[in-house]
Amino acid sequence: MAQVTPEVLWAQRSSNAEPEKNFLYLTISVPDVPKENLKLDLQPTTLTFTGHSETLKRTYHLDLTFYAEIDPAESQVHHTARNVELKLRKKELNDEYWPRLLKESKKVQFLKTDFDKWVDEDEQNEAPEEDLSQFGGMGGMPGMGGMGGMGGMGGAGGDFSGIDFSKLGAAGGMPGGEEEEEDESDDDMPALEGEEEVKDEKDATKAAA
Repeated sequence: MAQVTPEVLWAQRSSNAEPEKNFLYLTISVPDVPKENLKLDLQPTTLTFTGHSETLKRTYHLDLTFYAEIDPAESQVHHTARNVELKLRKKELNDEYWPRLLKESKKVQFLKTDFDKWVDEDEQNEAPEEDLSQFGGMGGMPGMGGMGGMGGMGGAGGDFSGIDFSKLGAAGGMPGGEEEEEDESDDDMPALEGEEEVKDEKDATKAAA
């Protein structure tokens, strides 16, 4: 089977008083991977994922090292026909957003901002509540088990030690991150693009007048 790194979308919320509002959203894009073909190992600072698609004849593999610690026991997962969605509880309560998702600040191509879920740090209290009723505990995923829903890869179905992630970099940036000041990319916030479109429309109207 072909071996690929899946696209990962992410967003976050923060709180220094309410743990349930202090979390990360991750969406791993793995179409046509049935639940029984998934292996997920979630640790306080790392996530390892492997999934097999028989129809697409490919294996997805992912290794992430987080910027800071999360609480696996309080994290949740939802599997669909196209994605694996995760809601990861940040361990440290803090009003401030993480500056990026991953420990290292190098940008990687497979990691992108989830614009459908992202809100600015100073606007998150006004953001509508997400419907997370479909999410379940981590214990429901294959390969997960043991204390607090934790588990190991347990028969990942292949040797993935030969993957060269150096070509992709080591971490993903986010809006306002260290590298984003000089690099306008997919991680720029949607509002910026909207403002540019409005400005272009105004300029066109003035020119016509």
